[in-house]
Parts: sequence; C-alpha cells; structure tokens
Amino acid sequence: MKVEQNKVVALSYRLEADGNEIEVVTKEKPMQFMYGVGYLLPKFEQQIANKSVGDKFDFILHAADAYGEIDRDAILDIPKNAFEIDGKFDETYIKIGANIPMQDQEGNRLYGVVEGIDNATVTMNFNHPLAGNTLHFTGEIVDVREATPEDLSGSCSCGCCHDDCEECGDDDDCGCD
Repeated sequence: MKVEQNKVVALSYRLEADGNEIEVVTKEKPMQFMYGVGYLLPKFEQQIANKSVGDKFDFILHAADAYGEIDRDAILDIPKNAFEIDGKFDETYIKIGANIPMQDQEGNRLYGVVEGIDNATVTMNFNHPLAGNTLHFTGEIVDVREATPEDLSGSCSCGCCHDDCEECGDDDDCGCD
C-alpha cells in the first residue's frame, strides 16, 4: 500500500534544523497521521507521497517551504503589567526562554517565547520555533493502512489517529506523543 490521500501513515524520522538535531522518532514508537488532511507541512507530504512500507526518505525543506522566514512583526514588546497576577509580575514563570500561552485580540490561542525583559516590557516572539530554519528530514515509512471510519470522522482531537489518544487527552496511546 502506498502513502496517499486519507491513508494512515506511521513513520520514523530524524529532524535536524540548520545542522542541530531537533527530534528523533523511532520505529518502535512512530509518528502516526492521516495523509493529505493538513496534519504535516505540505512540502513534507509531497516528499513522502507514493512511498511504501520500508521506503526511506532524505530531504531538505528550506524555511519558505517549512515554517517560513522569521517575521519581525511577530516579535512584540508587551507591557510588563500584562503578565501580572494580583498586581505582581510573575518572575518564576515569565523568564527568558519560557514558552508562554497567550491569546490574541480575537481570542485565538498562541504561544510566544520570552526573548527579553526590561523594566517596562516583555519581548515576546510569536514566530514558530523553527521559523527561519532549513530542515533536514531522514527516515522511513513504517506502516501504511486504510483509514477506518473513526479515523475519517476525526474522532481523535489531535487529528492524527483513531479514538483514545494520549496526545489529545483520550486514554489509549496511538503513537502521537
């Protein structure tokens, strides 16, 4: 069976970003997802299209085909008082390098990394952590199967598997974590 639209794919891979190892997913605990529904980067999916179990892959995605270039408009100085709890700035939680959940003006949830703190502001970077990086993927297709009705219904809230997923808060481990 080949990797194609609405097939459930399991793969192992190694990801490097600009020469630094970022992530390793093993054959014993592969990443599983439904192909062609937007779970992965479109250019990643193009690279594994029509591959079969046992096929290996090795490709590079430049920033424009991955998470984009760094957007300077996504780096903001936010008044320090926005991070106060009961009138006090939380120095244990708000520190350089911390990944902070926030909401935009429309109520959309987003994450920002604290890049700086001064007397009046906290500098937050809302770019994807891999923005601006060239990504190198090497790996192997571990499994390809037909999607079940449950897969197609999207009953798993993480969008990558069937019912009961630890990643999305359900009970059974589907390999997403």
